[in-house]
Order: sequence, then structure tokens, then C-alpha cells
Amino acid sequence: MIAKFFIFRPIFAWVISLIIMISGVISLYILPVEQYPDIVPPQININASYSGADAQTVENSVTQIIEQQLTGLDGMLYFSSSSSSAGNSRIKITFSQEVNADIAQVQVQNKVNQILSRLPEDVQRQGVRVFKSQSDFLMMASVYDSTGLADKTDISDFLVSNLQDSISRIEGVGDVQVFGGQYAMRIWLDPYKLEKYKLIPKDVENAINAQNSQASAGRLGAMPTLDNQQFSVVVTARSMFRNVGEFENIVLKSNLDGSVVKIKDIARVEIGAQSYSNVTALNGFPASGISIQLASGANAVATSNRVKEFLAQSENMLPQGYKIAYPRDTTSFIEASINEVVKTLVEAIVLVILVMFLFLKSFRATLIPAIAVPVVLLGTFAILNIFGYTINTLTMFALVLAIGLLVDDAIVVVENVERNMNEKGLNPKEATILSMQEVTSALIGITTVLSVVFLPMAFFSGSTGIIYRQFSITIISSMVLSVIVALTLTPALCSTILKPHKKNEDKTQEKNSGFFFWFDTKFENFTNKYKFWVEKLLYNQKKWIIFYVVIIISSGYIFIKLPTSFLPEEDPGRLMIQCTLPVGAVASGAVDVAAVISDYFMIEEADALNTIFTISGFSSRSSGQNVGTAYVSLKNWDLRDKSNHVDEISKRATKAFNDPNSKYFIRDARVFAINPSVIQGLGSSDGFEFQLLGSSNLTREGLREVKDKIIEEANKNPNINSIRADGTEESPQLKISYDTNKALSLGLDLKNIDNTLSAAWGGTYVNDYIDKTRIKRVYIQADAPFRSSPEDLYKWKVRNSSGLMVPFSEFSSFSWVYAPEELTRFNGFISYEIQGSAAAGISSGVAMNEMDKIANENANGTMHTYSGASYQERLASNQTLILYGISLLVIFLCLAALYESWSVPFSVLLVVPLGVFGAVLSIYFRELSNDVYFQVALLAVMGLASKNAILIVEFINSAYKNGMPLIEAAIKGAKLRLRPIIMTSLAFIAGIIPLAISSGAGANSRIAIGTAILGGTISATVLAIFFVPLFFVIITKLFSKGVKND
Repeated sequence: MIAKFFIFRPIFAWVISLIIMISGVISLYILPVEQYPDIVPPQININASYSGADAQTVENSVTQIIEQQLTGLDGMLYFSSSSSSAGNSRIKITFSQEVNADIAQVQVQNKVNQILSRLPEDVQRQGVRVFKSQSDFLMMASVYDSTGLADKTDISDFLVSNLQDSISRIEGVGDVQVFGGQYAMRIWLDPYKLEKYKLIPKDVENAINAQNSQASAGRLGAMPTLDNQQFSVVVTARSMFRNVGEFENIVLKSNLDGSVVKIKDIARVEIGAQSYSNVTALNGFPASGISIQLASGANAVATSNRVKEFLAQSENMLPQGYKIAYPRDTTSFIEASINEVVKTLVEAIVLVILVMFLFLKSFRATLIPAIAVPVVLLGTFAILNIFGYTINTLTMFALVLAIGLLVDDAIVVVENVERNMNEKGLNPKEATILSMQEVTSALIGITTVLSVVFLPMAFFSGSTGIIYRQFSITIISSMVLSVIVALTLTPALCSTILKPHKKNEDKTQEKNSGFFFWFDTKFENFTNKYKFWVEKLLYNQKKWIIFYVVIIISSGYIFIKLPTSFLPEEDPGRLMIQCTLPVGAVASGAVDVAAVISDYFMIEEADALNTIFTISGFSSRSSGQNVGTAYVSLKNWDLRDKSNHVDEISKRATKAFNDPNSKYFIRDARVFAINPSVIQGLGSSDGFEFQLLGSSNLTREGLREVKDKIIEEANKNPNINSIRADGTEESPQLKISYDTNKALSLGLDLKNIDNTLSAAWGGTYVNDYIDKTRIKRVYIQADAPFRSSPEDLYKWKVRNSSGLMVPFSEFSSFSWVYAPEELTRFNGFISYEIQGSAAAGISSGVAMNEMDKIANENANGTMHTYSGASYQERLASNQTLILYGISLLVIFLCLAALYESWSVPFSVLLVVPLGVFGAVLSIYFRELSNDVYFQVALLAVMGLASKNAILIVEFINSAYKNGMPLIEAAIKGAKLRLRPIIMTSLAFIAGIIPLAISSGAGANSRIAIGTAILGGTISATVLAIFFVPLFFVIITKLFSKGVKND
């Protein structure tokens, strides 16, 4: 017998425990911290660009060709693509969790390489990029000028030149995007002056290429040399230009009379920005931002800390007045919520020890289970480290639950030793040996059952599978460790620490300790009453069986009524405001809107606001002059009260921007406040992502009609909020058509026509120049006055073969057409992505079901599906019932094996619905939903309910087998085990209370899991102590009848 060995060798027991603890402490330093385990499916992106092409052209000549190649990829879940009128093709492929992101990237790269030659030349020249990164920002760093003097371009040039490349090399960073760009040499052309000198943009381009270049001239006196060579020097000749003056003096044409035409004669030259598409500000100061995406599989907290460390070191090189802020940082929430769980853990340990002290009445006896706590907790960290897991909210929750469970084993031992010393007058060593013989099988039984309940969770697929796995392995490890401690260290401590009971001293002590005497008397009275109630119940079975059936039916009914969701929505301390102006609006409109949004937060929400970073010309779904996004970061959780919860703030903001009577009303624009996604990387907002797909015989117009109908109906639905389909509106576009025959008869080269048009209106990147120490770009483009209205086209002229200048009006005309700015596809079908969220107080599951109904009513040749977190939520809800079923079956089989009986497991399993009843009821009354945490809690409750039952059944069974009459055995067993059951349950409840009533960062997750377990444990304990004897009696009778009849 293991325990006996350690009772005689206590130091050996201590050594084992110390080794466990030391390995745990070392692991604590190594384990990375994150909010959730890495549950974001690996994502591989393919980006290509086709200069100057409209969305339809990009879709037909790039996107579809790549899409059709995406077959036979291992573990691909779905892919989506977008082709934009800026000439960009983006395809996002999502794989299942089990897939290694690097292998997926290689597979995708191989597929793309097979069809590269079928893509347009321009696309091939710019390259097709395949990379892995999450679609959502991990964080955003912003550099702003606190003096307000700098220009936005100065700041973004500083960012790109000094910080961008270094940040993108930091380990864990997937992709980096700067809002704005570095300086560029801008040559603004004037068509009238070009005409005067008979020049076209191509001439300017050729001249820059010829004169702004480097020559390598070697060295004088290089080997082999003359015998009398005295010196050797490097020769430098022309190098790239460095300033505006040099570009102004580039010669375009030299005339016979010796006069020359220079660039300054036909254009304005300045150092401008490489990109003018975004206008950014932080708290109203000029600023530029850099968004950082996490590489697939990297740790968020560690990556964020590395970036912050690097930026902190870079502060010394910032120009005067420049400061760094973090308008969006997902990791502060993670750290805060983990700290809160650690606080809860400590509170749980203290409460559990107090409850034990209350029952065990002696400081020595309480010390024994208290010593078990650090041993098991630290040991669990060591096991987490071996499995390669992290410290995250789930593994921490598992530990909080485990505290209540792990002291149970020790309590069972200590309580039994005390009883044996008291009743049989044995000394500690003898009492311990006897007690261990009595309880060893019960201990192993309980641990097996509790571990087995959580075991099936570890084999699930998808994101929820990963959540379950880390949770279950943490709990199982702590259970196994706790039994090891209960069989090694606890008996060794019992035999050395506990004192033998002396009859006389006992009485005097009891008189002195008034409270304990009072508590014991009360508990004794309760035990006698309990015995009387159990007798009554056993002689009046029918009434109670009916009551049991009512409990089962009502549990089932409430369970079905519970709203479903994936994970509880938290207050992450940040939100996003998205605004969309009417199609065709110009940037200045978006900048004005950004200023209004910024003012609102800085004035009205000053108490809660930390920073607000606005970007005009950018949104997470689309880009263009008519969109804008504001990233709002709020003050710390301790500094905000209930009225400044993120949900309240976003409600107030949405109202202020959309209410015509408000002074912040934004006319003609759609403004939404969006809470960020619960899980980093699964979508950019916390709502659903609904994909509407059209079959191949449906046109885009047909699909758009269905989309508009769905949005219209969803807007009327009270369960759905902020429904939107970004970037899908058609916008007016100017179409220029050439009369090719006429152009050729005028002696024009079509290439020159295209070049002139794209240089004039689109801008052309020619080559590079040197700015201080960095290479930057040179662009030529028409000056703003010559590309502001359609008629400006006719100001431009093209030179023909005879050297004459022919105006565009001779061979071209323009017309207005409507076309989408962006075309989206999903799984190879034309599609629209519709985003929205559930209304306040409604769960995401309900909102998604409403969307399904609306979509089915308007189907008309369309299909629909979900992506992102919504996809995972659907997957999770389909798996839960199987999970519960398997867990119950496995408990049954284990018990049957342990007790060598088919009847005992039934009397234990019948208790499970009693626990479920409490869990379901508590969630229902606190208006929470059936999410991943609730599912985890239910499993925990199943295990706990069975544990209480085992403690009673074990004793009834042995008494009955020893020849005691059935009903008497049931009453005796119930009475004997009442104290340890109430005690372990109270210890467990004490450990859970801090979870159920928590506040601060990430509180909703703790409340969700704590409430369900608390409700379940209370009902399982209160009802089980009465029902277990009843079930045992009924089932033993049934089985014995069956045996006799055979």
C-alpha cells in the first residue's frame, strides 16, 4: 500500500513534493501569458496588384485565375477574396486549427507559382505576395507632434524611414502598415507648358531615367598596374540626385540655337508625400500611425512587449515635441484580465482555508490540506509547461476550480483520520494507516471520475476544441497531482502533525472555544434532523421520484430557452468608430467628420477617454476618400464606473452622431460604434460575419437586390444591430473611350495615349532619389488644377508621328457609368459580406438565427454561410451535446469498473441532472448565455455531483455488502458522509464565489463560468444528500429483483 510506505518515510514524501514545487516555480518564469490559447485558425493571404485596373478587370484577370487554382489544400476551411478599383486583389484563406501555418503557406505558394504565367504582365512584374498573418491589428502605435507644428507627412516620413523596417523585423510581427508614407519627389506637370514645347509625359520620364542615375567608374591605378604606379584612388562619377534643384534642372530638350528646356519650365517640383490617401490625427494633434499585425501562431503579449520595448528605446531619436502613444493595444486588456484571475485565485485559496478551519476546528488539521494547495498548483504549472501551453484565462480558471477540488482529497483523509482517533482512541500513526485503507479506493474513484469527465473535452476539433483542451488538461493534471499528494504527503503529515485525542482535555478545550462548540452543536442537530428526513424520504419514495422528474423536465426546458453565444462580450477598454460618406465624396469631407468624432470624445467623454486616433480614407473593410475610422482607447478599468462601460459609451456615441438634434450630428454619413472582436484575429468586430453567396447563374445585380432586401429587413428586426455591408455600393465612374481608327489615322501611338493618361491622372513612379541617407521615390503627375473635372481631359495633348500635338478631344470621349468600388467573392462564388451585431441583451446565437430566417425567406438562388468567429460559434454549438453524452458514458463505464457493479454507477449518474438544474437556473436568472464557458461549467458540475454521490454510495455499498439491511445501510452511510460532503462542497463553493462576483477587466468570462458552477454545486449538494440514498435503494432493489427473476 503506497500510503503506508510514506507514513513511515515522511521525509521521502516531502522530497517528492519539493521537487514538484521547484519545477513549478521554474515553469512559472518560462510560461508565456495570453488571453486565450491560440485558437485563431491559421490564415494565409495572397496579395497582387494590377496598376490602374478597375475592380471587374482585376476580378476577371487576377482573382478568379488564382481562386480556381485553390484546390487540394490540406485542412482549408474557406477562402474569401476582394478585387478593388484601386487595382488590388486580395485573397484570404482560412485553415483549420490543426494545420501548420508554414506548411499551408508553402502549399499556397506552390499553387500560385503554377499559374503565375497566366496573370497579366503588370501583375507579374509587381509580384504576387503570399504571407501568413492575422487580418486584425494586434496593436497600433502612433507618433504625434505635441507642439502641433509638424506636418503629417513629416511624421509619417520619420516613421517609415526610422521605425517601420525595424518593427517589421521584430519576432512575432506578421505585417506592418504605415498610415501615410515617406517623402517623395513630386513633379507636377502643366499640360499647356508641355504643349508649348511639344513634349509629352513620356519625354519627362525618359529624361529623368537618363539623368538621375548612378555610374560606377572603378578606380585609378587598379591592379594590374604599371611598375612605377604611385597611387590608387576610387573614381566617382554621376550619382542619384538629392534635392529639388537638381531635378528642376534636368534637361528635356536642347534646341539648335543652344537654348534648353528644363523640367522647371514645364512643371512644379517639390518634396511631397509618397501617398496622400490617409489623413491621420491623434487627440487632434497631427500624427501618423503604424498598425502591427500578429504573425499566425505568435504570442500576442510577448510580441507587443517587444514592440513597446523597441519604441521606448527609440524615443531618444524622436525629433523635439514628438511623442509615442498606443491608440489601440489589445494586450493591456489581456494582462489586466489575467491579473484579475490571479487575484481571484488568491481570494479562493484564503476562503477555502477558512472553511476548512471551521470544520476541522484545529489549526494542525487545517494546515495539512493547506500545504497540498501550493504543491498541486505549482505542479500543474510544470505540467502546462511540458505540454507547451500558456498561462491564459482558461488555464487560470481551471486552477481556481481545481483549488476547491484538490483540498477535497486532503480533507477526506484528514477528516477520516480525526474520526478514527476520536472514536477508536488510536494514535495518529495507527489512525492514519486505518483511514488510508478505508478511503484510498474512494480517493482514486473520485479522481478517476473527475478526470474522466474532463477527458472527452480534450479531443474536440475547431477553436472550441483548443479552449476545452487546455482547460481539461489543466484540471486533470491538478486532480492527478492532488491524488498523488493525498496518497503520499498527506498521510505522512497526518501521522506526524496531528496530535492524539485525550478525552479529558478535549472537553475543557471545547468549553473554551465557544464558537466551535456552538457550531458543532448546531451541526450535530442538523445531522440528526437530516437523518430523520432521509428516513422519511426512504419510506415515502413516490413523491420524491415525481419531484425528481419535474426537476429534469424543467432543466431541459430552461436549457433550450437559454440564448447561445461563443464567448461572453467583454469591456476591452477600446472601441472603433466607422463612418461612411456618400459614394464619390472627397477626402476633405471625411476629414471634417473625423474632426467632429474627435471633438465629441475629447469633450463629452473626457472622463473615460485615453486617446482617439482618427484615419480618414481607411476602414477595416474598404478604402477610399469617403470612409474613415477612429480608434478610441479608454482609461483603465479601475478609473471608469458602470456608466463608462464600453457598451454605454458606444451607445451614447452612436446616438450623438445619428440624432439630428445633437450638436455632433453628422449629416449624410453612416456612423457606427463597433466593439472590437472578443478574440484577437477572429474578425475585426464583435458581431457576426454573414456571407451571402450567389450561384453561377445569378448576376451581381440579382445578388445585390437580395442583399438590399436582407439588410432592409434586418434593420427592422429588434434583435439585430448596426447591420452593414461595407464597400459594396456602386459608385459613379468616368469611362474614357478611344476611337482607335481615328487615333491611328492621326498618326498617334496608342501606347503614348495610355502613358499620357496614366501619368497625368494616375501618377507614374519613375525611379528613386536619395534623401539624406535613404532611397525614396520620384513621381510625375498632373498638377491638381489639371485633373479636377472631366473636361480637364481635353487640356491634354499627345504628340503624333509628324511631331504635331493632337488634343484628346480629337479621338476620345468620356461617359459616366456605375460600377462597384470593390467586388467580393467567397469560396469562389460572387458574394457580399454583411456584418452586424446582436442588439443589447440579445446573444449572438439569436441574432444569427434571425439572419438565417431572413436569408431563407429571400433566398432566390442564393446561399449563405458564416465566417470568422461566427463560423467557430456554429461549430461549437453543434458539438456540445455529443460532448455531454460522451462524458456521462465514460463516467458510467469507469464507475462500473471501479465498483465491479452495473447498479452503483446508475445511482451515481442519476444525481447529475440535479447539478445541471442549478447551473441552468443560475445562468437563466443572471441573464447570461449558453457559451463555451457555460459548457465547461456544466461538465465541471457533472463531475462534482458525481463526486458527492460517490462519497455516500461508497459507504452505503460497503455496509450493505457487510450484511446490514438496505435501508439502514443507506441511512447510516448518508449520516456518516454528511460532514465531509458539506465540508468539501462548502470549500469548493468558497473557491468559486470570487469568480461569480468579480468585476474589472475580463469580468464577464469569470462571471459566466463562476455563476454556472456556483448554482450547480449548491443544487447538487443540497439535493444530492437526500436523493443519493434514495437512488441507491431503488436501484439496488430493481437489480436484485432482476437477478432473482433470472
